[in-house]
Amino acid sequence: MDAGRDELAKAAARLAAQLPPQVLELAVRAIEKASSSGEPCRAEVARSIGHPHYRSLVTEFLDCWNRSWPGLSPEAVGLAVQTAALVEANHQEEQTVELVWTGPTAGAVPFRRTEQAILQVLNSTQRRLTLVSYPVYRIPRICEALIQAAQRNVKIQVIVETAEEGESKGEFDALRALGSEVASCSTVYCWPRDRRVNNEAGRAGVLHPKCVVADGRWLFVSSANLTEHAFTVNMELGVLITGGRAPRDVERHFDELVGAGVLREV
Repeated sequence: MDAGRDELAKAAARLAAQLPPQVLELAVRAIEKASSSGEPCRAEVARSIGHPHYRSLVTEFLDCWNRSWPGLSPEAVGLAVQTAALVEANHQEEQTVELVWTGPTAGAVPFRRTEQAILQVLNSTQRRLTLVSYPVYRIPRICEALIQAAQRNVKIQVIVETAEEGESKGEFDALRALGSEVASCSTVYCWPRDRRVNNEAGRAGVLHPKCVVADGRWLFVSSANLTEHAFTVNMELGVLITGGRAPRDVERHFDELVGAGVLREV
Protein backbone atom coordinates (compact mmCIF):
# COMPACT_ATOMS: atom_id res chain seq x y z
CA MET A 1 0.00 0.00 0.00
CA ASP A 2 2.93 2.37 0.71
CA ALA A 3 4.04 2.17 -2.93
CA GLY A 4 0.50 2.85 -4.15
CA ARG A 5 0.11 5.77 -1.75
CA ASP A 6 3.38 7.30 -2.89
CA GLU A 7 2.47 6.88 -6.56
CA LEU A 8 -0.91 8.53 -6.08
CA ALA A 9 0.56 11.38 -4.01
CA LYS A 10 3.13 12.11 -6.72
CA ALA A 11 0.42 11.98 -9.38
CA ALA A 12 -1.68 14.49 -7.40
CA ALA A 13 1.31 16.82 -7.14
CA ARG A 14 1.94 16.59 -10.89
CA LEU A 15 -1.71 17.30 -11.64
CA ALA A 16 -1.74 20.34 -9.36
CA ALA A 17 1.36 21.70 -11.14
CA GLN A 18 -0.06 21.15 -14.63
CA LEU A 19 -3.65 22.44 -14.38
CA PRO A 20 -4.91 26.02 -14.03
CA PRO A 21 -6.68 26.50 -10.66
CA GLN A 22 -10.17 26.77 -12.15
CA VAL A 23 -9.72 23.55 -14.15
CA LEU A 24 -8.32 21.80 -11.09
CA GLU A 25 -11.40 22.82 -9.13
CA LEU A 26 -13.64 21.28 -11.82
CA ALA A 27 -11.60 18.09 -11.68
CA VAL A 28 -11.89 17.86 -7.89
CA ARG A 29 -15.66 18.31 -8.08
CA ALA A 30 -15.91 15.59 -10.73
CA ILE A 31 -13.80 13.23 -8.65
CA GLU A 32 -15.80 13.84 -5.48
CA LYS A 33 -19.08 13.12 -7.31
CA ALA A 34 -17.81 9.75 -8.55
CA SER A 35 -18.88 6.50 -6.96
CA SER A 36 -15.48 4.87 -7.65
CA SER A 37 -12.24 5.33 -9.56
CA GLY A 38 -13.55 3.60 -12.71
CA GLU A 39 -15.46 4.56 -15.83
CA PRO A 40 -18.22 6.63 -14.13
CA CYS A 41 -15.56 8.99 -12.84
CA ARG A 42 -13.91 9.25 -16.28
CA ALA A 43 -17.27 10.05 -17.84
CA GLU A 44 -17.96 12.79 -15.29
CA VAL A 45 -14.54 14.33 -15.97
CA ALA A 46 -15.14 14.23 -19.72
CA ARG A 47 -18.36 16.18 -19.25
CA SER A 48 -16.77 18.71 -16.89
CA ILE A 49 -13.50 19.61 -18.64
CA GLY A 50 -13.73 20.88 -22.20
CA HIS A 51 -10.06 21.46 -23.00
CA PRO A 52 -8.69 18.19 -24.47
CA HIS A 53 -5.16 18.57 -23.06
CA TYR A 54 -6.36 19.28 -19.54
CA ARG A 55 -8.94 16.49 -19.81
CA SER A 56 -6.22 14.01 -20.79
CA LEU A 57 -4.08 15.04 -17.80
CA VAL A 58 -6.97 14.41 -15.42
CA THR A 59 -7.82 11.05 -16.96
CA GLU A 60 -4.15 10.05 -16.61
CA PHE A 61 -4.47 10.86 -12.91
CA LEU A 62 -7.67 8.80 -12.68
CA ASP A 63 -5.86 5.87 -14.28
CA CYS A 64 -3.17 6.20 -11.61
CA TRP A 65 -5.83 6.18 -8.88
CA ASN A 66 -7.45 3.09 -10.36
CA ARG A 67 -4.09 1.37 -10.68
CA SER A 68 -2.34 2.35 -7.44
CA TRP A 69 -5.12 2.62 -4.84
CA PRO A 70 -8.58 1.82 -6.30
CA GLY A 71 -10.14 1.36 -2.88
CA LEU A 72 -9.47 4.92 -1.78
CA SER A 73 -12.67 6.96 -1.64
CA PRO A 74 -13.36 9.77 -4.11
CA GLU A 75 -13.62 12.21 -1.19
CA ALA A 76 -10.11 11.29 -0.01
CA VAL A 77 -8.69 11.58 -3.52
CA GLY A 78 -10.32 14.97 -4.00
CA LEU A 79 -8.82 16.15 -0.70
CA ALA A 80 -5.39 14.90 -1.79
CA VAL A 81 -5.60 16.91 -5.01
CA GLN A 82 -6.78 20.02 -3.16
CA THR A 83 -3.89 19.71 -0.70
CA ALA A 84 -1.41 19.31 -3.55
CA ALA A 85 -2.91 22.41 -5.20
CA LEU A 86 -2.35 24.52 -2.07
CA VAL A 87 1.27 23.37 -1.79
CA GLU A 88 1.84 24.11 -5.49
CA ALA A 89 0.24 27.56 -5.19
CA ASN A 90 2.57 28.50 -2.32
CA HIS A 91 5.56 27.19 -4.27
CA GLN A 92 4.61 29.03 -7.46
CA GLU A 93 4.20 32.38 -5.70
CA GLU A 94 7.89 32.40 -4.76
CA GLN A 95 9.21 34.32 -7.76
CA THR A 96 12.71 35.38 -8.80
CA VAL A 97 13.61 37.58 -11.79
CA GLU A 98 17.08 37.52 -13.35
CA LEU A 99 18.40 39.74 -16.14
CA VAL A 100 19.92 38.01 -19.16
CA TRP A 101 22.26 39.68 -21.67
CA THR A 102 24.27 39.13 -24.83
CA GLY A 103 26.67 41.76 -26.12
CA PRO A 104 29.33 44.16 -24.83
CA THR A 105 29.68 44.36 -21.07
CA ALA A 106 31.14 47.06 -18.86
CA GLY A 107 31.89 44.52 -16.13
CA ALA A 108 29.99 46.34 -13.38
CA VAL A 109 26.87 44.12 -13.50
CA PRO A 110 27.23 40.32 -13.82
CA PHE A 111 24.56 39.26 -16.34
CA ARG A 112 23.71 35.71 -17.37
CA ARG A 113 24.23 34.90 -21.05
CA THR A 114 21.20 34.40 -23.30
CA GLU A 115 21.96 30.88 -24.49
CA GLN A 116 22.94 29.83 -20.96
CA ALA A 117 19.54 30.94 -19.59
CA ILE A 118 17.59 29.17 -22.35
CA LEU A 119 19.55 25.96 -21.79
CA GLN A 120 18.84 26.15 -18.05
CA VAL A 121 15.10 26.20 -18.79
CA LEU A 122 15.29 23.40 -21.37
CA ASN A 123 17.40 21.20 -19.10
CA SER A 124 15.19 21.81 -16.04
CA THR A 125 11.81 20.98 -17.54
CA GLN A 126 10.28 17.64 -16.62
CA ARG A 127 6.72 17.77 -17.99
CA ARG A 128 6.03 20.29 -20.73
CA LEU A 129 7.81 22.97 -22.69
CA THR A 130 6.70 25.71 -25.08
CA LEU A 131 9.30 27.44 -27.24
CA VAL A 132 8.39 30.46 -29.41
CA SER A 133 10.63 32.26 -31.91
CA TYR A 134 10.51 34.02 -35.29
CA PRO A 135 13.82 33.17 -36.99
CA VAL A 136 15.62 29.95 -36.02
CA TYR A 137 19.12 29.38 -37.37
CA ARG A 138 22.23 27.39 -36.37
CA ILE A 139 21.36 26.50 -32.75
CA PRO A 140 22.86 23.01 -32.25
CA ARG A 141 22.99 23.14 -28.44
CA ILE A 142 19.34 24.20 -28.24
CA CYS A 143 18.30 21.39 -30.60
CA GLU A 144 20.30 18.88 -28.55
CA ALA A 145 18.63 20.06 -25.32
CA LEU A 146 15.18 19.72 -26.93
CA ILE A 147 15.95 16.15 -27.98
CA GLN A 148 17.17 15.32 -24.46
CA ALA A 149 13.97 16.80 -23.02
CA ALA A 150 11.91 14.59 -25.33
CA GLN A 151 13.87 11.59 -24.08
CA ARG A 152 12.70 12.53 -20.56
CA ASN A 153 9.11 12.33 -21.90
CA VAL A 154 8.67 16.11 -21.84
CA LYS A 155 5.78 17.28 -24.02
CA ILE A 156 7.30 19.86 -26.38
CA GLN A 157 5.46 22.57 -28.32
CA VAL A 158 7.42 24.69 -30.79
CA ILE A 159 5.71 27.79 -32.21
CA VAL A 160 7.48 29.30 -35.20
CA GLU A 161 7.11 31.63 -38.14
CA THR A 162 7.55 29.26 -41.07
CA ALA A 163 8.76 30.34 -44.49
CA GLU A 164 5.43 29.20 -45.89
CA GLU A 165 3.37 31.25 -43.42
CA GLY A 166 5.60 34.30 -43.14
CA GLU A 167 5.37 37.49 -45.11
CA SER A 168 8.28 36.50 -47.36
CA LYS A 169 10.56 33.59 -48.19
CA GLY A 170 13.25 34.83 -45.82
CA GLU A 171 16.63 33.25 -45.15
CA PHE A 172 15.32 31.50 -42.05
CA ASP A 173 13.22 28.40 -42.47
CA ALA A 174 12.46 27.51 -38.86
CA LEU A 175 11.46 23.91 -39.45
CA ARG A 176 14.58 23.19 -41.48
CA ALA A 177 16.78 24.89 -38.88
CA LEU A 178 15.28 22.85 -36.04
CA GLY A 179 16.03 19.65 -37.91
CA SER A 180 13.96 16.56 -38.50
CA GLU A 181 14.85 15.00 -35.13
CA VAL A 182 13.51 17.97 -33.14
CA ALA A 183 10.46 18.29 -35.39
CA SER A 184 9.67 14.59 -34.95
CA CYS A 185 9.66 14.80 -31.13
CA SER A 186 7.76 18.11 -30.96
CA THR A 187 4.35 19.42 -31.87
CA VAL A 188 5.08 22.36 -34.18
CA TYR A 189 2.60 25.21 -34.58
CA CYS A 190 2.43 28.32 -36.74
CA TRP A 191 0.11 31.31 -37.00
CA PRO A 192 -1.86 30.74 -40.22
CA ARG A 193 -2.26 33.65 -42.60
CA ASP A 194 -6.06 33.35 -42.48
CA ARG A 195 -5.96 34.04 -38.71
CA ARG A 196 -3.83 37.19 -38.98
CA VAL A 197 -4.86 40.83 -39.08
CA ASN A 198 -3.69 42.96 -42.03
CA ASN A 199 -2.80 46.64 -41.88
CA GLU A 200 -4.15 49.28 -44.26
CA ALA A 201 -1.50 48.37 -46.83
CA GLY A 202 -2.58 44.73 -46.74
CA ARG A 203 0.50 43.50 -44.91
CA ALA A 204 -0.14 40.74 -42.39
CA GLY A 205 1.19 40.67 -38.87
CA VAL A 206 4.12 38.42 -38.00
CA LEU A 207 4.72 36.02 -35.14
CA HIS A 208 7.30 38.00 -33.18
CA PRO A 209 7.49 36.74 -29.54
CA LYS A 210 10.70 35.16 -28.33
CA CYS A 211 10.15 33.09 -25.20
CA VAL A 212 10.51 29.70 -23.56
CA VAL A 213 8.11 28.55 -20.84
CA ALA A 214 8.45 25.27 -18.96
CA ASP A 215 6.31 23.39 -16.44
CA GLY A 216 4.44 26.58 -15.54
CA ARG A 217 7.54 27.31 -13.46
CA TRP A 218 10.16 28.96 -15.71
CA LEU A 219 9.68 31.75 -18.25
CA PHE A 220 12.45 33.18 -20.40
CA VAL A 221 11.50 36.30 -22.42
CA SER A 222 14.04 38.11 -24.59
CA SER A 223 14.70 40.31 -27.58
CA ALA A 224 16.85 37.42 -28.84
CA ASN A 225 15.70 35.10 -31.59
CA LEU A 226 16.96 31.53 -31.72
CA THR A 227 19.95 32.31 -33.90
CA GLU A 228 23.72 32.06 -33.60
CA HIS A 229 24.06 35.85 -33.93
CA ALA A 230 21.61 36.45 -31.09
CA PHE A 231 23.64 34.16 -28.83
CA THR A 232 27.08 35.50 -29.76
CA VAL A 233 27.43 38.92 -31.40
CA ASN A 234 24.12 40.81 -31.09
CA MET A 235 23.14 43.09 -28.23
CA GLU A 236 20.15 41.32 -26.62
CA LEU A 237 18.34 41.80 -23.30
CA GLY A 238 15.88 39.47 -21.57
CA VAL A 239 14.62 38.17 -18.26
CA LEU A 240 14.46 34.72 -16.70
CA ILE A 241 11.48 34.42 -14.36
CA THR A 242 11.26 31.52 -11.94
CA GLY A 243 8.00 30.95 -10.06
CA GLY A 244 5.08 33.30 -9.65
CA ARG A 245 2.08 33.71 -11.95
CA ALA A 246 3.83 34.82 -15.15
CA PRO A 247 5.08 31.40 -16.34
CA ARG A 248 1.66 29.82 -15.75
CA ASP A 249 -0.17 32.69 -17.43
CA VAL A 250 2.02 32.58 -20.55
CA GLU A 251 1.75 28.80 -20.77
CA ARG A 252 -2.03 29.01 -20.44
CA HIS A 253 -2.25 31.80 -23.02
CA PHE A 254 -0.53 29.72 -25.69
CA ASP A 255 -2.71 26.73 -24.77
CA GLU A 256 -5.78 28.85 -25.36
CA LEU A 257 -4.44 30.12 -28.71
CA VAL A 258 -3.95 26.51 -29.80
CA GLY A 259 -7.38 25.49 -28.52
CA ALA A 260 -9.03 28.38 -30.37
CA GLY A 261 -7.27 27.54 -33.64
CA VAL A 262 -5.31 30.80 -33.71
CA LEU A 263 -2.18 28.66 -33.73
CA ARG A 264 -2.36 25.64 -36.03
CA GLU A 265 -0.27 22.49 -36.08
CA VAL A 266 2.16 22.32 -39.00
